[in-house]
Amino acid sequence: METKIIARVNNVDIVATSDEQLVPIRPICDALGIDYKVQWQKLKDDEDLSSTMVLSTTVGADRKEREMCCLPIRYIFGWLFTINPKNVKPEAQEAVRAYRRSCYDALYAHFFGSQKRQIEQNQIEIRLLEELADLNQQQQQLKQTISEKRRKLDKLREERLKNEPQLFD
Repeated sequence: METKIIARVNNVDIVATSDEQLVPIRPICDALGIDYKVQWQKLKDDEDLSSTMVLSTTVGADRKEREMCCLPIRYIFGWLFTINPKNVKPEAQEAVRAYRRSCYDALYAHFFGSQKRQIEQNQIEIRLLEELADLNQQQQQLKQTISEKRRKLDKLREERLKNEPQLFD
C-alpha cells in the first residue's frame, strides 16, 4: 500500500494512504502523548466522526503493515482541533495551542472574511451608483446645454436666411 507524509506532529511523520487519503490516528496520539483508547472512544462517540472512521491496513512507523483506525484526511484537522492542550505531552502543548489558534483564525477568516468582503463590495456598489447618478445628472445638463445651443444656432440661421432686413426689433 502506497502512503505519503501529510504532516509532522511533534517531530513524527504522519502518513496517509495515497489512494483513499485515510490517516491513522494512533501515530498522532503517540506523537502528542495522548491516550489512543480515549481518542478512539471519543471518535466512536462523536455522531459526525464515528460514521467516517474506518479500519484500514496502514504502514506504521516501524514500516510494518497494520490494521489501524483511520479518519479521512478532511476530518483529521477538525478532530485535532478538539484535543485539549492540557492533555498532551508538555513538549507538544505549545504546538497544539498554536494549531488551535490557527484554526480559530481560519474559522474567523472564513465566516467573517466573506461578510467583510460583502460589506466592501456593497460600499463599492454604492459608490459606483452615486458616481453613475452624478454622471447621469451631468449628461442631462449637457443635453440641455446642447439643446439650448442648437435652438440659438437655428434662430441665428433662421434670421440670417430671412429675406427682409429689419432695422428695429
